[in-house]
Amino acid sequence: MDDLKSSTHDLSGSQSVDRALRLLALVGRGAEHGAPLTDIVEESGLNKPTARRLLLALMRAGLVEQEAQTKRYYLGEEAYVLGTLASRRHGLLELSMESLRNLSEVTMDTSFISVRRENYSMCLYRQEGTYPVRTHALQTGYQHPLGIGAGSLAILAALKDDEVERVLAANEKVLDAQYSNYTLGQIREDVAKTREHGYSVNPGRIVASSWGIGAAILFPDGRVAGALSIAAIDSRLTEKRQPELARYLKLEAGRIEAKLRKMFVPEGRG
Repeated sequence: MDDLKSSTHDLSGSQSVDRALRLLALVGRGAEHGAPLTDIVEESGLNKPTARRLLLALMRAGLVEQEAQTKRYYLGEEAYVLGTLASRRHGLLELSMESLRNLSEVTMDTSFISVRRENYSMCLYRQEGTYPVRTHALQTGYQHPLGIGAGSLAILAALKDDEVERVLAANEKVLDAQYSNYTLGQIREDVAKTREHGYSVNPGRIVASSWGIGAAILFPDGRVAGALSIAAIDSRLTEKRQPELARYLKLEAGRIEAKLRKMFVPEGRG
């Protein structure tokens, strides 16, 4: 009986943490404008007393604060401190902006920076090119299972073999349900080709007319930081042009990796 009570208490505590973190994310979306309690309640699906109780807990921790006059909620000082501490590890977007602009300027096509989120990749930013016909298959915030799309494939191919297999096993159901042009065998073949060539290619498997090419970005210790990629209509990503685009991608990936080394490797040890 005691074990049952303990299990129920642990579950309740876990649910409270999950709900509080959800509220923290909702407050963060308000950014400098803040978030009113009515919006937080509506978007969270919680009742008003529960939302208020969890917000008070976040306020006691310094993660959230409430403006006295407007009663809106904002991220607190402790959230800023934690964000500052995390920025050295997760500041890839800022380090990549110059390279994204360079890629889109020299190629005239759209470039992207993506990062890994567990078994998925997420597009952090999309830099538009100047070529008048563009592809819109990938937008900022979009997520794909690792191996689906050029940047995502570049990230997967940079992982060790056992990690690749673990990711594929975890994603098998979603691949079967949502990505009919991909099989586990096809992705394994794509990984092998990416490693052989040094860059990834998506030959229009997500959207037929939208092709992509990508290159991984590595931390100084060899772990995957993310990937740069370029997307264009199929006529602009021909087999003849792919090596040229790959050179640009690798050049900019190298520049970002050099910036990462300056951040993470003590001077005199790099």
